[in-house]
Amino acid sequence: MKSRLNKEIGKRIQYLRKQRGLSQEKLAEALNIATTSLSYIETGRGFMTLATLENMSEILQVEPYEIFQFSSIKTNDEMYKNIIEKLDLIRNDNEKLKTAYIILKNIL
Repeated sequence: MKSRLNKEIGKRIQYLRKQRGLSQEKLAEALNIATTSLSYIETGRGFMTLATLENMSEILQVEPYEIFQFSSIKTNDEMYKNIIEKLDLIRNDNEKLKTAYIILKNIL
């Protein structure tokens, strides 16, 4: 059964795995689990044992608690949509819009 929490943890693991340049196959091999098991974990259809969590944190070079820090993980489309929504909210606030403009101008 997929829970929201399982899905979020799975997305976080996938994100960390990709940040390290690891394929599912390579990470699963390093964890000594089946690739399908890792796929289940990453899609929220399964969860890992504490031993797997400990090994995963070592392989991904993060503290175990960092695997559970997923609230800010969003896709590019989600982030873009959220930025546009925030800009719409400040459209008529000259000071906030000016600040947003300066920030964007300096990062582009």
